[in-house]
Amino acid sequence: MPPTFILASMTILGVSTITGVFTNSLIIVVNVIDKVKGKCLSPTDLILITMGASNILFQFIMLANDFMSFLDSQLSFSDEMYTLFTVMLNLPIYSSFWFTVCLSINYYLQIVIFTDPFLIRIKFAVSKLIPQLLAASVFIAIATGLPAAWNLYRDPENVNISSSQSIEISVPKLKISYLLPCNVLSCSLPLVLVAIANGLIVRSLISHNSDRNTKGDLSQRAQSRFRAARTISCLIILYISFYVSEILMFVDAFSPSSPGFCICLFVIYSYTLAQSIVLIFGSPKLKHISSHLFSEMYSFKSQKPKKHSVVFIRLKHKPNIQLD
Repeated sequence: MPPTFILASMTILGVSTITGVFTNSLIIVVNVIDKVKGKCLSPTDLILITMGASNILFQFIMLANDFMSFLDSQLSFSDEMYTLFTVMLNLPIYSSFWFTVCLSINYYLQIVIFTDPFLIRIKFAVSKLIPQLLAASVFIAIATGLPAAWNLYRDPENVNISSSQSIEISVPKLKISYLLPCNVLSCSLPLVLVAIANGLIVRSLISHNSDRNTKGDLSQRAQSRFRAARTISCLIILYISFYVSEILMFVDAFSPSSPGFCICLFVIYSYTLAQSIVLIFGSPKLKHISSHLFSEMYSFKSQKPKKHSVVFIRLKHKPNIQLD
Protein backbone atom coordinates (compact mmCIF):
# COMPACT_ATOMS: atom_id res chain seq x y z
CA MET A 1 0.00 0.00 0.00
CA PRO A 2 1.19 3.55 -0.63
CA PRO A 3 2.67 5.29 2.43
CA THR A 4 0.14 8.12 2.10
CA PHE A 5 -2.78 5.69 2.31
CA ILE A 6 -1.28 3.94 5.32
CA LEU A 7 -0.67 7.25 7.11
CA ALA A 8 -4.21 8.47 6.37
CA SER A 9 -5.76 5.17 7.50
CA MET A 10 -3.78 5.11 10.75
CA THR A 11 -4.74 8.74 11.42
CA ILE A 12 -8.45 8.08 10.87
CA LEU A 13 -8.26 4.95 13.02
CA GLY A 14 -6.50 6.84 15.82
CA VAL A 15 -8.98 9.73 15.79
CA SER A 16 -12.01 7.41 15.67
CA THR A 17 -10.57 5.37 18.54
CA ILE A 18 -10.04 8.40 20.78
CA THR A 19 -13.46 9.93 20.09
CA GLY A 20 -15.23 6.55 20.17
CA VAL A 21 -13.71 5.61 23.51
CA PHE A 22 -14.71 9.03 24.89
CA THR A 23 -18.36 8.82 23.79
CA ASN A 24 -18.79 5.20 24.86
CA SER A 25 -17.08 5.91 28.19
CA LEU A 26 -19.52 8.79 28.68
CA ILE A 27 -22.42 6.35 28.35
CA ILE A 28 -20.88 4.02 30.92
CA VAL A 29 -19.77 6.69 33.41
CA VAL A 30 -23.12 8.52 33.50
CA ASN A 31 -25.06 5.35 34.27
CA VAL A 32 -22.48 4.05 36.77
CA ILE A 33 -22.61 7.37 38.65
CA ASP A 34 -26.40 7.01 38.89
CA LYS A 35 -25.89 3.51 40.31
CA VAL A 36 -23.34 4.79 42.85
CA LYS A 37 -25.81 7.48 43.94
CA GLY A 38 -28.29 4.75 44.79
CA LYS A 39 -30.51 4.95 41.72
CA CYS A 40 -31.75 1.71 40.19
CA LEU A 41 -30.52 1.05 36.67
CA SER A 42 -33.33 0.51 34.19
CA PRO A 43 -33.09 -2.30 31.62
CA THR A 44 -32.29 0.33 28.98
CA ASP A 45 -29.40 1.72 31.07
CA LEU A 46 -28.01 -1.78 31.57
CA ILE A 47 -28.11 -2.46 27.83
CA LEU A 48 -26.42 0.87 27.05
CA ILE A 49 -23.62 0.14 29.53
CA THR A 50 -23.06 -3.26 27.97
CA MET A 51 -23.03 -1.87 24.44
CA GLY A 52 -20.61 0.89 25.45
CA ALA A 53 -18.19 -1.60 27.01
CA SER A 54 -18.42 -3.87 23.97
CA ASN A 55 -17.71 -0.94 21.63
CA ILE A 56 -14.63 0.10 23.61
CA LEU A 57 -13.31 -3.47 23.54
CA PHE A 58 -13.88 -3.73 19.79
CA GLN A 59 -12.22 -0.35 19.17
CA PHE A 60 -9.00 -1.32 20.98
CA ILE A 61 -8.83 -4.76 19.35
CA MET A 62 -9.35 -3.24 15.89
CA LEU A 63 -6.70 -0.60 16.65
CA ALA A 64 -4.13 -3.24 17.61
CA ASN A 65 -4.98 -5.48 14.65
CA ASP A 66 -4.89 -2.79 11.97
CA PHE A 67 -1.77 -1.07 13.28
CA MET A 68 -0.02 -4.43 13.28
CA SER A 69 -1.19 -5.20 9.73
CA PHE A 70 0.06 -1.79 8.52
CA LEU A 71 3.41 -2.01 10.31
CA ASP A 72 4.21 -5.73 10.00
CA SER A 73 1.96 -7.62 7.58
CA GLN A 74 3.96 -10.86 7.86
CA LEU A 75 3.40 -11.06 11.62
CA SER A 76 -0.23 -10.04 11.24
CA PHE A 77 -0.95 -12.82 8.71
CA SER A 78 0.87 -15.53 10.65
CA ASP A 79 -1.28 -18.43 11.83
CA GLU A 80 -1.18 -17.53 15.51
CA MET A 81 -1.83 -13.79 15.23
CA TYR A 82 -4.46 -14.09 12.49
CA THR A 83 -6.38 -16.70 14.50
CA LEU A 84 -6.14 -14.64 17.69
CA PHE A 85 -7.38 -11.40 16.17
CA THR A 86 -10.08 -13.11 14.10
CA VAL A 87 -11.64 -14.61 17.21
CA MET A 88 -11.17 -11.46 19.31
CA LEU A 89 -12.78 -9.27 16.63
CA ASN A 90 -15.70 -11.63 16.06
CA LEU A 91 -16.76 -11.72 19.72
CA PRO A 92 -17.52 -7.99 20.22
CA ILE A 93 -19.00 -7.68 16.71
CA TYR A 94 -21.46 -10.55 17.18
CA SER A 95 -22.21 -9.43 20.74
CA SER A 96 -22.96 -5.89 19.55
CA PHE A 97 -25.46 -7.22 17.00
CA TRP A 98 -27.33 -9.21 19.64
CA PHE A 99 -27.18 -6.31 22.12
CA THR A 100 -28.95 -4.23 19.47
CA VAL A 101 -31.67 -6.89 19.40
CA CYS A 102 -32.04 -6.62 23.18
CA LEU A 103 -32.30 -2.83 22.95
CA SER A 104 -34.92 -2.88 20.19
CA ILE A 105 -37.03 -5.49 22.02
CA ASN A 106 -36.75 -3.50 25.23
CA TYR A 107 -37.88 -0.31 23.44
CA TYR A 108 -40.83 -2.16 21.94
CA LEU A 109 -41.94 -3.56 25.30
CA GLN A 110 -41.64 -0.16 26.96
CA ILE A 111 -43.59 1.74 24.31
CA VAL A 112 -46.34 -0.58 23.10
CA ILE A 113 -49.38 -0.86 25.39
CA PHE A 114 -50.74 -4.37 25.86
CA THR A 115 -54.28 -5.06 27.03
CA ASP A 116 -54.21 -8.85 27.14
CA PRO A 117 -53.18 -10.11 30.64
CA PHE A 118 -50.97 -12.84 29.17
CA LEU A 119 -49.04 -10.34 27.04
CA ILE A 120 -48.72 -8.00 30.02
CA ARG A 121 -47.13 -10.79 32.06
CA ILE A 122 -44.74 -11.57 29.20
CA LYS A 123 -43.83 -7.89 28.97
CA PHE A 124 -42.82 -7.63 32.64
CA ALA A 125 -41.12 -11.04 32.56
CA VAL A 126 -38.93 -10.08 29.59
CA SER A 127 -38.09 -6.72 31.19
CA LYS A 128 -36.78 -8.55 34.25
CA LEU A 129 -34.80 -10.98 32.09
CA ILE A 130 -32.68 -8.33 30.34
CA PRO A 131 -29.48 -9.35 32.22
CA GLN A 132 -30.05 -12.97 31.19
CA LEU A 133 -30.68 -11.90 27.59
CA LEU A 134 -27.42 -9.95 27.56
CA ALA A 135 -25.59 -12.99 28.95
CA ALA A 136 -27.23 -15.15 26.28
CA SER A 137 -26.05 -12.67 23.63
CA VAL A 138 -22.46 -13.06 24.81
CA PHE A 139 -22.86 -16.85 24.86
CA ILE A 140 -24.15 -16.91 21.27
CA ALA A 141 -21.26 -14.65 20.20
CA ILE A 142 -18.74 -17.01 21.81
CA ALA A 143 -20.43 -20.09 20.36
CA THR A 144 -20.31 -18.66 16.83
CA GLY A 145 -17.05 -16.69 17.03
CA LEU A 146 -14.74 -19.13 18.81
CA PRO A 147 -14.99 -21.94 16.19
CA ALA A 148 -13.31 -19.59 13.71
CA ALA A 149 -10.00 -20.72 15.22
CA TRP A 150 -10.54 -24.23 13.76
CA ASN A 151 -11.95 -23.14 10.39
CA LEU A 152 -9.00 -21.35 8.82
CA TYR A 153 -7.18 -22.35 5.67
CA ARG A 154 -4.58 -20.85 3.39
CA ASP A 155 -5.25 -20.07 -0.26
CA PRO A 156 -1.99 -19.50 -2.16
CA GLU A 157 -1.95 -16.60 -4.61
CA ASN A 158 0.61 -15.90 -7.32
CA VAL A 159 2.13 -12.44 -6.99
CA ASN A 160 4.33 -11.20 -9.86
CA ILE A 161 7.61 -9.66 -8.74
CA SER A 162 8.98 -9.18 -12.22
CA SER A 163 8.22 -10.34 -15.70
CA SER A 164 10.26 -13.50 -15.22
CA GLN A 165 9.57 -14.70 -11.67
CA SER A 166 6.79 -14.86 -9.15
CA ILE A 167 6.28 -15.98 -5.56
CA GLU A 168 3.31 -17.46 -3.72
CA ILE A 169 1.82 -15.71 -0.73
CA SER A 170 -0.44 -17.81 1.47
CA VAL A 171 -3.27 -15.70 2.87
CA PRO A 172 -5.36 -17.09 5.78
CA LYS A 173 -9.11 -17.28 5.13
CA LEU A 174 -12.20 -18.63 6.82
CA LYS A 175 -13.99 -21.65 5.42
CA ILE A 176 -17.33 -21.07 3.70
CA SER A 177 -18.82 -24.00 5.62
CA TYR A 178 -18.25 -21.99 8.82
CA LEU A 179 -19.03 -18.52 7.50
CA LEU A 180 -22.50 -19.25 6.11
CA PRO A 181 -24.17 -20.63 9.27
CA CYS A 182 -22.20 -18.22 11.45
CA ASN A 183 -23.35 -15.18 9.48
CA VAL A 184 -26.94 -16.40 9.44
CA LEU A 185 -27.03 -16.90 13.21
CA SER A 186 -24.99 -13.95 14.44
CA CYS A 187 -25.42 -11.34 11.68
CA SER A 188 -28.50 -11.89 9.51
CA LEU A 189 -30.86 -13.16 12.22
CA PRO A 190 -30.21 -10.22 14.60
CA LEU A 191 -30.74 -7.82 11.70
CA VAL A 192 -34.12 -9.40 10.91
CA LEU A 193 -35.21 -9.25 14.57
CA VAL A 194 -34.18 -5.60 14.90
CA ALA A 195 -36.03 -4.75 11.69
CA ILE A 196 -39.19 -6.50 12.96
CA ALA A 197 -39.06 -4.66 16.28
CA ASN A 198 -38.52 -1.36 14.51
CA GLY A 199 -41.43 -2.06 12.18
CA LEU A 200 -43.72 -2.72 15.16
CA ILE A 201 -42.59 0.50 16.81
CA VAL A 202 -43.20 2.50 13.64
CA ARG A 203 -46.64 0.92 13.26
CA SER A 204 -47.44 1.88 16.84
CA LEU A 205 -46.23 5.41 16.12
CA ILE A 206 -48.45 5.70 13.04
CA SER A 207 -51.53 4.23 14.74
CA HIS A 208 -51.16 6.63 17.68
CA ASN A 209 -50.25 9.70 15.65
CA SER A 210 -53.17 11.60 17.22
CA ASP A 211 -51.90 10.94 20.74
CA ARG A 212 -51.54 14.54 21.91
CA ASN A 213 -51.93 16.44 25.15
CA THR A 214 -54.26 19.32 25.91
CA LYS A 215 -51.88 21.85 24.32
CA GLY A 216 -51.88 19.99 21.01
CA ASP A 217 -48.32 18.72 21.38
CA LEU A 218 -47.33 15.07 21.17
CA SER A 219 -47.69 13.30 24.50
CA GLN A 220 -44.70 11.93 26.35
CA ARG A 221 -45.50 8.38 25.22
CA ALA A 222 -45.76 9.51 21.58
CA GLN A 223 -42.40 11.28 21.89
CA SER A 224 -40.92 8.09 23.33
CA ARG A 225 -42.25 6.11 20.36
CA PHE A 226 -40.77 8.60 17.91
CA ARG A 227 -37.42 8.65 19.72
CA ALA A 228 -37.25 4.85 19.86
CA ALA A 229 -38.17 4.48 16.17
CA ARG A 230 -35.54 7.05 15.21
CA THR A 231 -32.86 5.38 17.34
CA ILE A 232 -33.53 1.86 16.07
CA SER A 233 -33.74 3.08 12.46
CA CYS A 234 -30.33 4.77 12.75
CA LEU A 235 -28.87 1.63 14.34
CA ILE A 236 -30.23 -0.46 11.47
CA ILE A 237 -28.59 1.85 8.93
CA LEU A 238 -25.27 1.61 10.77
CA TYR A 239 -25.74 -2.15 11.14
CA ILE A 240 -26.28 -2.68 7.40
CA SER A 241 -23.46 -0.30 6.41
CA PHE A 242 -21.00 -2.06 8.70
CA TYR A 243 -22.17 -5.52 7.66
CA VAL A 244 -21.92 -4.79 3.93
CA SER A 245 -18.51 -3.13 4.35
CA GLU A 246 -17.17 -6.16 6.19
CA ILE A 247 -18.43 -8.49 3.46
CA LEU A 248 -16.91 -6.35 0.70
CA MET A 249 -13.59 -6.27 2.53
CA PHE A 250 -13.67 -10.02 3.11
CA VAL A 251 -14.33 -10.96 -0.53
CA ASP A 252 -11.72 -8.43 -1.77
CA ALA A 253 -14.29 -6.52 -3.83
CA PHE A 254 -11.98 -3.49 -4.04
CA SER A 255 -8.27 -3.20 -4.51
CA PRO A 256 -6.31 -1.55 -1.67
CA SER A 257 -6.12 2.26 -1.84
CA SER A 258 -9.15 2.37 -4.18
CA PRO A 259 -12.06 4.72 -3.31
CA GLY A 260 -14.38 1.80 -2.53
CA PHE A 261 -11.80 0.26 -0.20
CA CYS A 262 -11.33 3.60 1.58
CA ILE A 263 -15.08 4.04 2.06
CA CYS A 264 -15.48 0.56 3.53
CA LEU A 265 -12.53 1.13 5.83
CA PHE A 266 -13.96 4.47 6.99
CA VAL A 267 -17.37 2.88 7.72
CA ILE A 268 -15.74 0.13 9.78
CA TYR A 269 -13.51 2.55 11.70
CA SER A 270 -16.35 4.93 12.56
CA TYR A 271 -18.95 2.28 13.44
CA THR A 272 -18.59 2.32 17.23
CA LEU A 273 -18.32 6.12 17.33
CA ALA A 274 -21.47 6.56 15.22
CA GLN A 275 -23.34 3.97 17.27
CA SER A 276 -22.47 5.67 20.57
CA ILE A 277 -23.65 9.04 19.18
CA VAL A 278 -26.97 7.48 18.16
CA LEU A 279 -27.37 5.96 21.63
CA ILE A 280 -26.58 9.27 23.34
CA PHE A 281 -29.10 11.21 21.27
CA GLY A 282 -31.66 8.45 21.82
CA SER A 283 -31.51 8.83 25.60
CA PRO A 284 -32.85 12.10 27.08
CA LYS A 285 -30.59 11.75 30.11
CA LEU A 286 -27.41 11.16 28.10
CA LYS A 287 -28.34 13.84 25.59
CA HIS A 288 -28.85 16.43 28.33
CA ILE A 289 -25.61 15.59 30.14
CA SER A 290 -23.51 15.46 26.96
CA SER A 291 -24.91 18.77 25.66
CA HIS A 292 -24.25 20.38 29.05
CA LEU A 293 -20.72 18.95 29.10
CA PHE A 294 -19.86 20.19 25.61
CA SER A 295 -21.39 23.61 26.30
CA GLU A 296 -19.23 23.90 29.42
CA MET A 297 -16.15 22.88 27.44
CA TYR A 298 -16.94 25.38 24.69
CA SER A 299 -17.56 28.23 27.14
CA PHE A 300 -14.31 27.40 28.93
CA LYS A 301 -12.33 27.53 25.68
CA SER A 302 -13.99 30.73 24.46
CA GLN A 303 -13.68 32.49 27.77
CA LYS A 304 -11.25 35.39 27.45
CA PRO A 305 -8.67 35.83 30.15
CA LYS A 306 -9.52 38.60 32.52
CA LYS A 307 -7.32 41.66 32.48
CA HIS A 308 -5.98 42.43 35.91
CA SER A 309 -5.70 46.10 36.76
CA VAL A 310 -3.20 47.41 39.23
CA VAL A 311 -4.38 50.12 41.57
CA PHE A 312 -1.79 52.49 43.00
CA ILE A 313 -2.55 54.22 46.25
CA ARG A 314 -0.68 57.43 46.91
CA LEU A 315 0.02 57.97 50.59
CA LYS A 316 0.73 61.38 51.99
CA HIS A 317 4.00 61.42 53.81
CA LYS A 318 4.13 63.51 56.95
CA PRO A 319 7.57 64.65 58.06
CA ASN A 320 8.75 63.39 61.36
CA ILE A 321 8.68 66.06 64.05
CA GLN A 322 11.53 65.82 66.46
CA LEU A 323 10.99 67.18 69.94
CA ASP A 324 13.94 68.68 71.73
